[in-house]
Amino acid sequence: MTGASSGIGAAYARRLAAHGWDTVLVARRAQRLDDLARRLREETATTVETLVADLSEPADLARVARRAAGDDIGFLLNNAGINGYGPFAGLEPELMTKVLGVNVLAVTALARAAVPAMLERGHGTLVNVASQLAFAGSLPPDPLPERAVYGGTKGYVVTFTRTLAAELAGTPLRVQVLCPGLTATEFHRSRGDEPVRGREPAVHAEGGMPVDRVVDASLAALDSGEVVCVPGLEDPAPVTALAEAELAIRAAARRGGS
Repeated sequence: MTGASSGIGAAYARRLAAHGWDTVLVARRAQRLDDLARRLREETATTVETLVADLSEPADLARVARRAAGDDIGFLLNNAGINGYGPFAGLEPELMTKVLGVNVLAVTALARAAVPAMLERGHGTLVNVASQLAFAGSLPPDPLPERAVYGGTKGYVVTFTRTLAAELAGTPLRVQVLCPGLTATEFHRSRGDEPVRGREPAVHAEGGMPVDRVVDASLAALDSGEVVCVPGLEDPAPVTALAEAELAIRAAARRGGS
């Protein structure tokens, strides 16, 4: 699982290890990974492997993709993500490239690495972490962040995952896009150009939903076969309406061409 040094990734790792899963943890911060790996080994007696990698770097991404293609990977959590918040006209090109690399290219490449082996084995789970900001395109900043690139990348993750799930319907694979809102992590303490410093995880000042509740929602949605999981959304009607709106738009386009 990527982005495993804190937040949702670390919480997911703890939950899977508690259920007896061996884990491969991927993140940029070696100390954080080592600390988590040690705790998981002590508390769960599972095997824990760590890979220190910056997924915006092609060589690191290729190395992690090779590992994701292994025949022992039964659950891939694509959780790594960075925000690059700020006015689009002032966004540093280097940071923009990094956001696109981690949030889009890495998610796609690692899924592509893992899915064929899962299909060959006849089982597997893919969870791609997006954001509720994927659905906030037309909403202005304040109180939301300036997020054109970040929101666009998470919109990609939603569409990619939903479309892939439709393609894989009828196979034994479980596919989900997890769309949390504001979550109690350290995500807002860095724009993503550098990881948050410090050995102990901390929560950003904005607070948010506890990470364990996000993981609870994701696991429950996997059990019920939901492709789009929005923690805290009790009524699935908005997700159903989204699919119905897409059908209506395509139908209108076909009528217009006749």
